[in-house]
Amino acid sequence: MDARVKDLEMYAGGTVPPPDYSLETEVEGIRRVADEAGFDTFHLVGYSAGGASSLAYASRSPDRLRSLALMEPAWAGQEGQSPEEAAVFERFRAIPNLSPDRIMPEFVRTQLADGVEPAQPPPGPPPPGPPPPWMESRLAGIGGFLRAFDAYEPDFEVFRRFERPVYFALGGRGNPDLYARMATRLGGVFPDFTLEVYDDRHHFDPPHRIEPTRLAAALRELWARAESKDASSI
Repeated sequence: MDARVKDLEMYAGGTVPPPDYSLETEVEGIRRVADEAGFDTFHLVGYSAGGASSLAYASRSPDRLRSLALMEPAWAGQEGQSPEEAAVFERFRAIPNLSPDRIMPEFVRTQLADGVEPAQPPPGPPPPGPPPPWMESRLAGIGGFLRAFDAYEPDFEVFRRFERPVYFALGGRGNPDLYARMATRLGGVFPDFTLEVYDDRHHFDPPHRIEPTRLAAALRELWARAESKDASSI
C-alpha cells in the first residue's frame, strides 16, 4: 500500500494556531497531500483532531474517499448531540480559561471515565533529543482547536449519502458521555458504519499505540470491504 502520514496543519507553521485557522485549513492540507501523492481516491484514517479533520474532509470531498477510519475524533459537529455530550463540550470550552498548570490535567480528565487514571510515561529517562515542536504549543493548540470546532458544522446530509465503509475505534475506558455518544450518533448517520470497542483503551492510551496489530487487522478488513464495493460497482 502506498501510504502517507500527515501532521496537523495546526502545528505546521511558526504560529499556533496559524492565522485564520479553521478546520477548512486541515481539509485543504489533506487535499494538498493527496494531490501531491497523485491519489485520485484514497482511504483516510484520523485520530483525535486528525479524526475531526477527516470528518470535515469527508463532508467536503466525499467522492475522493474509498473508506473512512476514525479513532475518537475530537469533533463531529453538533447535529444530534445529546445533552450529555453537549455538557462535555461545555467543560472543554471552559478549559482555556484555567491557569496554564491546570489546562492539560483538566483536558485529560474530561476525556476519561470516572476512576480511570491517565497512562504513565514509561520508566527511565525521556527519549534523547528535543521534544517534538507541537508539545511546546499544545496549550495554545487546545484553544485553537476548540474555536475551530465551534465554528464548523459538517454537512450531515453528505454523511447520510456516504456509501463508503466507515470504521470507528472506541476506547472502553473513556468518558462514556463523549466518544461513545459520538459513535452512536455517527452510527445512525453513515449507512455503512462499523464500531469496534477496545475495552482497555482510552483517548490517551489508544489502540494504534497499544494494540497496533489488532487495529491494523481492522483497517485491512475495512479496506478489503471498500475494494469489494469498488469491484461490485464495475
